[in-house]
Amino acid sequence: MKILLVCSAGMSTSMLVNKMRQAADTRGLNATIEATAEAGLSNELEKTDVILIGPQVRFLEKKIKEKASPHGINVAVIDSIAYGMMDGEKVLDQAIQLSK
Repeated sequence: MKILLVCSAGMSTSMLVNKMRQAADTRGLNATIEATAEAGLSNELEKTDVILIGPQVRFLEKKIKEKASPHGINVAVIDSIAYGMMDGEKVLDQAIQLSK
């Protein structure tokens, strides 16, 4: 499963990506988790299963869903509390639920 986290510059989610990777490793889950800026999203769509949007750019949700929909990719805004706490476990759970 490939999980893509989107924020305005791709920088603020990098710490969360690391926490999510640790959680996936602990669970033995085969997952590729990356962060990107919204501007680079189009280059990632072909190989992505789930897109999670940073809460600070939730205003991009409609635009991202329009890009992702033709590819069958589910999109959601990351839970604000989990994001603020950098809770990789909870955000990974959100991505897994979204992929079902």
